[in-house]
Parts: sequence; C-alpha cells; structure tokens
Amino acid sequence: MTFALDPLLTDGVGLAEVIFVIVKTLIAFGLLLVSVIFMIWFERKLLGDMQNRIGPNKAGPWGILQTLADGMKLILKEDLIPDRSDRVVFRLAPFLTVVPAFLTFAVVPIGGAFDGGERPGVIRLFGHDTYMQLADPPIGILLVLALSSVAVYGVMLAGWASGSKYPLLGGVRGTAQMISYEAALSLSVVAVVLMSGSLSTHDIVVAQSGSGYELFGSIGIPRWNLIATGVVPFLVFIVAATAEINRPPFDLVEAEQELVGGFHTEYSGFRFALFYLGEFMNTITMSAIIVTLFLGGPAGPVPIGPGWLWGIFWFTLKLFVFLFGAVWLRATLPRMRYDQLMNVGWKVMIPLALGWLLLLGAINIGRDEGWSSVLVVLVAFGALVVGWAAIAGASVVSQRRRGLDEEEVLA
Repeated sequence: MTFALDPLLTDGVGLAEVIFVIVKTLIAFGLLLVSVIFMIWFERKLLGDMQNRIGPNKAGPWGILQTLADGMKLILKEDLIPDRSDRVVFRLAPFLTVVPAFLTFAVVPIGGAFDGGERPGVIRLFGHDTYMQLADPPIGILLVLALSSVAVYGVMLAGWASGSKYPLLGGVRGTAQMISYEAALSLSVVAVVLMSGSLSTHDIVVAQSGSGYELFGSIGIPRWNLIATGVVPFLVFIVAATAEINRPPFDLVEAEQELVGGFHTEYSGFRFALFYLGEFMNTITMSAIIVTLFLGGPAGPVPIGPGWLWGIFWFTLKLFVFLFGAVWLRATLPRMRYDQLMNVGWKVMIPLALGWLLLLGAINIGRDEGWSSVLVVLVAFGALVVGWAAIAGASVVSQRRRGLDEEEVLA
C-alpha cells in the first residue's frame, strides 16, 4: 500500500524503478547542495547591502565562487578532536544535523502540474509516471516533525561530547529551545492537517490547488492554508521554525558574546563545515516546508505551456520570498535574551497555537453539525479570550511572587 502512493511504484518494483529512485535521490541531493551554496552567497551579499558593506566580491563574478573557496578551505583544514571529548559521539554529532535536513527535503513536492487535472502533480518521464518529489509517505508531515526532533540530538550531543563548558552550555540551551518551540510548531502543523485531511505532503498541496475562495464576485483567491487556517498557525510556524533551526534572533545556542561559538566551539575543519552546511540546509528545508503547508507548494496558475514547468517556477518563487525574509530578519532584529526566548515559547506561542487549533476544531464541528457559524465563532473566541486572560493573570501573579521572594532574600 505504501508503494502504491507513488505512481512510479504502482505496478511493482523492477530495475527501471530502482534506477529512477536512485536518479531522483541524486538529483534531490545535488539540488539541495547547490541551493545551499547559493543561499550562503545570497545571504552574505544581501547582508552586505543591508549593512552598507560590499560582501564577497573576489572569488568569481560577484563573489559567487566564495562559498566554494570557503568549503575547500574547511575541508583541507586539520581536523582536531579534544582530549577530553567522547570521540565516537563527537564524530557522529555533525551528521545528526545534516542528515535530517536532507531527509526532510525528500518529502517536499518541488514541481508538477497542480491545475485541477485528473492526476495532479504527476509527470511522465521515459514511459513512467512519477511525482516531482523523492518520496511521498502517507505520514509525510509526521516524518518532518520526527526528523526535526532528531536534529536536536546533533546540537545536544555535540555540546556534551566536546568536553568543554561553553559547548555544553550551548547544547543545553539548544535542547531546551528546540523542545520548547517544537510543541508550538507541531500544533500549527496539526491545524494544517485538520484543514487538509491528510498527512501526505502531496495531498496537502492538492488540497490547496485551484481557486476555491471567491473575493469580490468573480475574482478567485488561492485555496492556501494560509487563508483557510486564519493566518495565525502560519505566523506561529514561522517563529517556531526560526527557533528550531537556530536562526537570528533565536541563535542563543551560538551566542559568540557569551559562549565563544556555542555547541560547535571545539569543532574544526570538515566537521565544522557539516554544522555550517546543516544550518543553511535547514533554512532552505524549513522554508520549503512552509511553502508546502501554507502556500500551496508548486500549485499556481498555468498561463501557457507545460504545467509541471510552471509548478517549479511557482515553488522557486515562493521559496525565494521566505529565504529573503530569513536574511532580512537576521539583518534587522537583535538577539533575544534567553529568558525572553523561553517566555515567548511557553507563555505566548504554545497557548496561541493550542487555542487557535481548538477554535478551528470548533468551527469544523459546527459546520458538520449545521450550527450557526457566527455563534460558534463568537463562543469559541470568547473562550479563547477567557483562557488567555487566565494565563496572563497567572503570569502576573507569578512575577509578583518572584519579586517578593527576591526582596526577602536581599533583606
């Protein structure tokens, strides 16, 4: 049953199907590596423009080969292993950061014709039908969440196995940060699954294809989950994903002013390059997941020509917008304090994501039961306001008690 989800494997697995899967794997891996090289150059050049600097401009035209030069330098540098480190875990940790990022990208549809046809997203190559994604498991979104949890071990084990205090503090920070924001991220994903009715990334894109919402009569707007879920899960996912991949302003695990370099302080050469690669790969992967879940992935209008080609164009355009936004955030926002980071995660993001999920659930149940939509929304929203007021009140009381305790200690 799992094989039948991809048209390529519907009639069984033979030599041709195995070669197809191997070629698709190589293409996906190569595409992701090239995207990482471009992303590093793009971020450095864009940060230079935003900060009134030149940026890389020596290696190649517009400095585009600077990333390759830096990569070669890191590969040729001496690989150091601290005396007090756990050598096996120290060597393993960088791969726990890179491998989950690649496996996550494997379930992202990057093209295909999602134009309302009988077989959306299917392309035909050399007499075989397939999807423009490496894999489409029936639990694709659960796999994404599981892999994001595995990435936590890369940071945690790197800090613990280094045998040094600064990496250990960075690892502890990273573990607490990722666990805190994982809950909010998962709740926002549940809202998407609730509206799409499937855990498959391909089916989620299919559910968003076409123009299902009518605006001003004949003008249709996309059936994106960004609109269907009410924007809030989209914003929660962006903030939580930024914290998950340790991007500014949530890069507390790499705070060089406090921790030298954080969890990877003791790494050098190729192993440090893997962490560097994993960070930018995660940025691309998470942006692709956002596009898939909330903005329809490759789905978009097909003015003329083959639909699968337009699918690649729309996916690339949407992805580029979020990559630009990630760099913009890095250039604009200062790093948060760690207590602020935890407060946002536990006191804002999780209650907001959970409350909005309950609101969407109530609306869906009311629609199925034939209840008044206006009344359901008013009652559910009123319950959310009461719950939020209770959380805010409890937080204020807790802060006052903490202040009184501190005064007693000082006295």
